[in-house]
Amino acid sequence: MKTELSFKLFIAWLGISASKFYSWKERYGKSNEHNGQVPRDFWLEEWEKAAIVDFHDKNPLEGYRRLTFMMLDNDIVAVSPSSVYRVLSSAGLLQRWGAKPSKKGTGFVQPLKPHEHWHIDISHINICGTFYYLCSILDGCSRYIVHWEIRETMTEAEVEIIIQRGRERFPDVAPRIISDNGPQFIAKDFKEFIRIAGMKHVRTSPYYPQSNGKIERWHKSLKTECIRPGVLLSLEDARKVIAGFVRHYNTVRLHSAIGYITPEAMLEGRDKQILKDRDSKLENARAARKAKRRRRLSCTPVANEINLARPSPTGARKLAALPN
Repeated sequence: MKTELSFKLFIAWLGISASKFYSWKERYGKSNEHNGQVPRDFWLEEWEKAAIVDFHDKNPLEGYRRLTFMMLDNDIVAVSPSSVYRVLSSAGLLQRWGAKPSKKGTGFVQPLKPHEHWHIDISHINICGTFYYLCSILDGCSRYIVHWEIRETMTEAEVEIIIQRGRERFPDVAPRIISDNGPQFIAKDFKEFIRIAGMKHVRTSPYYPQSNGKIERWHKSLKTECIRPGVLLSLEDARKVIAGFVRHYNTVRLHSAIGYITPEAMLEGRDKQILKDRDSKLENARAARKAKRRRRLSCTPVANEINLARPSPTGARKLAALPN
């Protein structure tokens, strides 16, 4: 160095590492492009990208591979299919063939009328230390409990009997049966029963009970609100207690998922009238409160005028003491 200082001392004065100093020294006199994007010879030019987009606009129904070779044959631009794909993709002009939004995780299309979907599931209840099977059928639209039974066993034939008794209560319906993948529901005889009955059967995703969440929620409500708070003394006592809760659930208890209406009212189609009556009552109450406030405000000025016309005794004495 011309200053006759050692590099080691100079680097110490600068307060940088030796590797950084020698890297700077090696790049001295060169353009500072070490972190910049280095253009490649095979990169497409802007006019080529514009030609690809323009040709696509003239042939919008053709795929990007067919467009590539059409442009080659017509001497428009010579590029590879992958380059055409990247240009069209960055321009937002590519569409996947037959692409449809995924319905995974969205559940079933919700029924619009009663008896379109019947959810069925098997749960267990503990009665005096013995576990029994509880099978319930719930209407997907109204949340009405169509039928339920407690049994010591729950074979495929017994599930058929439970569904048939539900159908006897509503003989003119042919609902879609929604169940999990229990052994009773995947049996060959059960499939034949569904076919003969003129119904359809849909099984939910394995190990995903949320798929059949309506009936799962019913069993949870039954256990937390009916079974666990009390003591079931016998099988007959359990049937009696659960029957009373089912009546309460269907006819009295307001269900939050259907607008705080009873399942029976929803099943019978009285939900719209109930909601209309509620809105009418609220509107009448608002109108009554508004009229009452107006009456109160209209009375206030009159009272003030009366008070001004009749001053208090103290005020009268003060007025009399004033000089004429």
